[in-house]
Amino acid sequence: MSDPFVGSLTFVRVYAGKLDAGSYVLNANKGKKERIGRLLEMHANSREDVKVALTGDIVALAGLKDTITGETLCDPEKPIVLERMDFPDPVIKVAIEPKTKADVDKMAVGLIKLAQEDPSFHFSRDEEINQTVIEGMGELHLEIIVDRLKREFKVEANVGAPQVNYRESISKVTEVKYVHKKQSGGAGQFADVTIRFEPLEAGSGYEFKSEIKGGAVPREYIPGVMKGLEESMSNGVLAGYPVVDVRAVLVDGSYHDVDSSVLAFQLAAREHLGDVIGDLNSRRGQINNFGDKPGGLKVVDALVPLAEMFQYVSTLRGMTKGRASYTMQLAKFDVVPQHIQNQLAAKQEAVAA
Repeated sequence: MSDPFVGSLTFVRVYAGKLDAGSYVLNANKGKKERIGRLLEMHANSREDVKVALTGDIVALAGLKDTITGETLCDPEKPIVLERMDFPDPVIKVAIEPKTKADVDKMAVGLIKLAQEDPSFHFSRDEEINQTVIEGMGELHLEIIVDRLKREFKVEANVGAPQVNYRESISKVTEVKYVHKKQSGGAGQFADVTIRFEPLEAGSGYEFKSEIKGGAVPREYIPGVMKGLEESMSNGVLAGYPVVDVRAVLVDGSYHDVDSSVLAFQLAAREHLGDVIGDLNSRRGQINNFGDKPGGLKVVDALVPLAEMFQYVSTLRGMTKGRASYTMQLAKFDVVPQHIQNQLAAKQEAVAA
């Protein structure tokens, strides 16, 4: 918890041995050493400094920097990791924003600290729509979070209407075939997969299985299919909610000796991302990197000539069924390919004539 006078306080229970003020302990989950600044025995609205805590004692530690709820602290010479607590996934979410722009940074700091002490509380930031979303176990849980922001961090916030964290699934068996084929000079990308999706009982989660026979898809490429499917399951096609209770079975496929790779098969399973990257390559684009954002979103960072980006928004929406967007900013001026130079010169000559 955050204390206005002491700073961060971490409540612990001593399971064995003793804990001395000023000593060093090992965070066994992260492999980092932490120094115990002060040992505090808490009494309702007061606290008392103590020098040592013995087996069975519950005390608060001041000064820990890298330890969060559920982690194990132990003797650096005798590392041990106790079983972690299981925390339920949030079921309710609301949009939140500070009432004044001056409180934006304070709210971010407050949310980070609250999330560190309460693993059942999550928050995320959607930069595209400039919105912060908090998630918890119910309306009361989130009301307490908002109240603590006000009391402990002096942040007044506006809160949107609660929204349910739905899940998406399937009701019948279906089989999908997809060929990922991109060629833009040099080695290309090729992957061919056929995947059968089967509904599972409620609460089963997600399963992946391979039924490939005869090396139709080489063994080293199968983890790429599995990873691509796992990433796709975090963002369903109906409304963007996580997909659950589904078994994905890789039943068939094919590969190319030169153009196939783990990445190609990963992109084949993440159909839209592969299409976007291939389209950018066709526009003389240079892919810098691609990664993940909260909520299962995929982000592609690329350098593309501005002349190739006209009407791109329509193409992008068509490829991704309206689920993607993009932003642009000037990166640099670069040398125009010779054939483009020739086209520009010819246009200018036509205008001059």
